[in-house]
Amino acid sequence: MSESRQSLPPLEWIRVFEAAARLGNFTAAANELGLTQAAVSQRIRNLELRLGAQLFTRQARGVTLSTTGEAWLPHVQAALSQLLHSTANLFEAPHGKIAIAASSSIIELWIVPRLSRIGRCLPHVQLSFETIQHLPDYERSEVDFEIRFGTGSWPQRDAQRLFVEEFAPVASPALLNGRKGNWHEQPLIAVSGPRIGWRDWTLQTGQPLPPVPSLRFDTFAQALRAAEAGAGILLASLALCNAALEAGTLVRLTDQTLRMDAGYWITWPRARPAFPERQPLVDCLLGPACSQAV
Repeated sequence: MSESRQSLPPLEWIRVFEAAARLGNFTAAANELGLTQAAVSQRIRNLELRLGAQLFTRQARGVTLSTTGEAWLPHVQAALSQLLHSTANLFEAPHGKIAIAASSSIIELWIVPRLSRIGRCLPHVQLSFETIQHLPDYERSEVDFEIRFGTGSWPQRDAQRLFVEEFAPVASPALLNGRKGNWHEQPLIAVSGPRIGWRDWTLQTGQPLPPVPSLRFDTFAQALRAAEAGAGILLASLALCNAALEAGTLVRLTDQTLRMDAGYWITWPRARPAFPERQPLVDCLLGPACSQAV
């Protein structure tokens, strides 16, 4: 055995140090690692004796990292993270089931049109979907992926944008009855939530403020179905209504568009080890719908 290996402390001691340093408490580290507080304290003491340096400052109400401990912690965390990810990539069994949490509109209008491609790419995977109604519901879900609406920045999560949100008025051809230029006289459909609305549209285009929408839905999918049924004009996400536009059940009423900085992102926990199916699934969701594939 080489001298460098002989001088490396036991990995268990290093893991205990990382947990105690991250949590700032020996008892919390013991609970996380399934040890007693005395066992954590003993391993930290052994590590300090092995290294010849004090890693923690003991205080009446807990412990704090010493200057040496603070300097060593990021190196320890980086090494453990690399070891964890490489172990998962090389030895972890394939994910037979992948769970995704998303709004009902995203599941219906974005994920479903891409399911056949996902099935071809990952034939051994069972997909499970959890419908999210409100943002706090994400905190109660335990899934592999969450599709969130926002700017792409969430604590402790990595994210990739699904599509750019651009909006334009759309309507059923039957509602227009050949009078596309007079669509401003038709009833309006609105969607509750954080998306751009009719007021934003009129402010950009310089048009007079519109009347109060005669219909309001709490999901985009419901509003889209109402527009297809000829119930009114919808300020629609072009990405989510693309299939309806291609099928001719809806038509765009102007070439003008309104873009949002926020949008939909597929996200996953940063600390969770990567698994082989993760990136292929993400790639399938970022690509065009199967009906658009060449």
